[in-house]
Amino acid sequence: MKAVIVAGTRPNFVKLLSLIRAINAHNVEHGTRRIEYKLIHTGQHYDVQMSGVFFKDNLLPQPDIFLGVGSGTHAEQTGRVMIEIEGTLLKEKPDLVIVIGDVNSTLAASLAAVKMHIPIAHIEAGLRLYDFVYPEEVNRLITDAISTYLFTPCRSANKNLIKEGISEDRIFFVGNILADSIYSQIEIAARRPILSNFGLKKQEYAILTMHRPLNVDNKETLLRIINALKRVAERFPIVYPIHPRTQKSLKLFGLEDGLIWVDFNQKQSINKPGLYLTEPLGYLDFLQMESNAKFVVTDSGGLQAETTILNIPCITLMKEDLWPSTSTEGTNILVGADREKIVKESFNILDGNHKHGTQLEFWDGKTAERIVAVLDTHTNK
Repeated sequence: MKAVIVAGTRPNFVKLLSLIRAINAHNVEHGTRRIEYKLIHTGQHYDVQMSGVFFKDNLLPQPDIFLGVGSGTHAEQTGRVMIEIEGTLLKEKPDLVIVIGDVNSTLAASLAAVKMHIPIAHIEAGLRLYDFVYPEEVNRLITDAISTYLFTPCRSANKNLIKEGISEDRIFFVGNILADSIYSQIEIAARRPILSNFGLKKQEYAILTMHRPLNVDNKETLLRIINALKRVAERFPIVYPIHPRTQKSLKLFGLEDGLIWVDFNQKQSINKPGLYLTEPLGYLDFLQMESNAKFVVTDSGGLQAETTILNIPCITLMKEDLWPSTSTEGTNILVGADREKIVKESFNILDGNHKHGTQLEFWDGKTAERIVAVLDTHTNK
């Protein structure tokens, strides 16, 4: 079988770590049933820390094809990827297109493939918010509707797909591929000097990530969140590897007062409370920081899942739950952009009054193996 694997953003590359390793292991074991693949980097995330670090640090093989679509509106990005992907698929003539997650590159590659009658495998299928205020929701719904193989990370995702009328023989519950990547990289990440460079000690700081337009593009909403975090930071250090979108908004709205910039490439001690900003961190550095944090504040669906895998308390700046099991069985608490809730839940954690999660079904580090086994079985009939 000849496959094309399409990725374009940092979350995609994190999940690819384990998929490519599993494909390579399969090819060694089953030489006559090889899965040949080419990796396409769309360039939706194109700077070193957001995507290039995965190749710079040799976590992934260099992409076979780089499309370089860059930034732009949702329509611009999706259109550019579709145009570029179509030409690549005409040239490569793959038997399968593998896409991951819910970004614009995922949707664009899927649309190009289905119009050319090429089967699609969607990893992380079935997640829903049922709210179109999130542009990723459109990407998720359309990609799932046109995919041949839908690989789900949790039982609730299966229920969503069945409710939408998708045939059960297209749905495969395989677990969360994020867990594979974390378990495979956590010991490597532990050797990074990022904590000592910052003068940080385990459990003596919190991590913040925030990038969603709903939170950062509106001045009043962003102000509420920042003021809440400043209140928490009066008591406890918070480190924010800032997303370019949020950095732009903070400057535009004049909300930079009281925020402390630090350079993780130089030794700068973070030894007192405060809200500290850094440039985006590479994957291994961030994993080291995340895995040793007291808690995480985020609006990232991926970090909702990662923190449950790592059993770290997570305060999520969203009202809807992309990963329901991380709230019911894991460590996640939804607070939206509510200033009082953000402060209250942060203080609860600092006072030791937080819930402890359990390992979720199939979040065991073997998801990529299950995906490859399904593809091998179904494409070699």
